Amino acid sequence: MELTLRGIERGEVAAAVALISEGTLSPGVEDERRLDEYWDAVIETRRRGGDVVVALSNGVVIAMCQVIVFRHFQHTGGWCGEIESVYVRSDQRSRGVGTALVTYAEGLARERGCYRVQLTSRNERLDAHRFYRSNGYDQCAQGFKKPLLD
Repeated sequence: MELTLRGIERGEVAAAVALISEGTLSPGVEDERRLDEYWDAVIETRRRGGDVVVALSNGVVIAMCQVIVFRHFQHTGGWCGEIESVYVRSDQRSRGVGTALVTYAEGLARERGCYRVQLTSRNERLDAHRFYRSNGYDQCAQGFKKPLLD
């Protein structure tokens, strides 16, 4: 399969939101009618040195992730990359798409001077955990989240 990996374009936002909606563990949270707000998030992510990355096959978005770049106070104020919202269309999994996407995201973080890349994965996503470990990620921490909005 031939893949194109790059930053998302405005006309691909709806396809990326559809990917999230297909794979989310929080149904009903995404709103495909509010594409301008998703695009605003892309612009803000880019302004801070990251990007929303898509993988395309034959011009169709089949995977995506967001790379957030931020500065740590620790590690002498070093830059860190966070990979978020990794989604691969269900019919495209186990074909190397996720590995290509994560490798691309790591390269982006490296280009931005990040000393580390990190990610979190929901406890129930056991297949995803195996995938991340097979791509060199160590399961070295426990993540916690607290909703701030009702």
